Amino acid sequence: MRKVAFYTLGCKLNFSETSTIARQFESRGYQRVEFEETPDVFVINTCSVTENADKKCKQIVKQAKKIAPHSFVIILGCYAQLKPQEIATIQGVDAVLGAAEKFRLFEVLDDFSHKETVQVCASEISQANTFTAAYSLNDRTRTFLKVQDGCDYNCSFCTIPLARGASRSDTVENVVEAARKIAASGVREIVLTGVNTGDFGIIEGERKTDFLTLIRALDQVEGIERIRISSIEPNLLSDAIIEFVASSKRFVPHFHIPLQSGSDTILRLMRRRYKTALYADRIAKIKTLMPEACIGVDVIVGFPQETQKEFLETYQFLNELPISYLHVFTYSERPNTKAIQMQGVVEPAVRAERSKQLHILSDKKRQAFYQSQMGKELVVLWEQEVKEEKVFGFTQNYVRLSAPYQSHLPNQLQSVVLGQWEADGTLQALAPSFAK
Repeated sequence: MRKVAFYTLGCKLNFSETSTIARQFESRGYQRVEFEETPDVFVINTCSVTENADKKCKQIVKQAKKIAPHSFVIILGCYAQLKPQEIATIQGVDAVLGAAEKFRLFEVLDDFSHKETVQVCASEISQANTFTAAYSLNDRTRTFLKVQDGCDYNCSFCTIPLARGASRSDTVENVVEAARKIAASGVREIVLTGVNTGDFGIIEGERKTDFLTLIRALDQVEGIERIRISSIEPNLLSDAIIEFVASSKRFVPHFHIPLQSGSDTILRLMRRRYKTALYADRIAKIKTLMPEACIGVDVIVGFPQETQKEFLETYQFLNELPISYLHVFTYSERPNTKAIQMQGVVEPAVRAERSKQLHILSDKKRQAFYQSQMGKELVVLWEQEVKEEKVFGFTQNYVRLSAPYQSHLPNQLQSVVLGQWEADGTLQALAPSFAK
């Protein structure tokens, strides 16, 4: 039996697609193994949001060839679509597949034998115009379910439309059917993923439904206890969606809402589709209906023309919002974007300092949110991860807990009282079986 190993860089959407491609291999008799187990084939699913993601791909190829020198190495994903010829020059790469080819891997590649030249199969991004369903399974306790792909927004810093194409979605019926299959496998939580998840509803080039219709249908799926929205743009997070989540049987009080800048000047340069006033209104609406909700925020520092004034506007805006944590990204110049042509480039050292300040703010926000939850009784879903005789999991509002390991806990929901801080940054889960 031939062996295949996978390495996924980037977002939850990539994880859902890697898992789906892995099942293609398994259906053809391949054994999926860990990266270190000398596989015959390596599949590396790439990201290209930042320059570091590109560099990471090269490092992983080098690592793969060191583990298994005679292996066949396939690169796919966003970086593969954007720079196929560049990837083809990386020593050890055998094949590069673009966005339209990655799910047709067995059709596009005759076999997995080494050729004299690298096989590059990457069509123009306009060819990536159909939706391919994907979801993760048996990789983690939670399942990442892809409902949407591509993006029509063309933010000035972002290469995703170039890497994934136009916005397109699955049908509500197909997503619901996938959720039922996932529930039947014993999964307790689904995370809805997409490039622009809130833009769900464009099918075969036409808008035929919307995200609210989808989540209403998913709320009726029996067997799934929790459904989590991975990320949603503030301009697409309507009052109706917030109100529905607040009253839902299965959708949890956890939102991840990209902001990118707390300065309206920078938001305009970024070509974002909202201002800070709308963003603040969305946060206020959530907290009014769901006071215990966890809210995560994406923010970029060091964007062109971001002076100290605009950075302080961002810092103060975030500091005053009742949010729970930040994902901080340092602006990275990406080819073929509007931003790379802009004046007012921010020095790397300044970008690094601003990133450091926002990481500190994020730690303070997370600590304050966790402290607000101490002593409350919530439900945790225990995960497979075990470290130092401890098991870990998340509450419905995304507080990370830990407890002494017991073999029956993984993939189980348990009502616990949230205790004190642990050294690893989690809160203790206090229940009768864990009482001290």
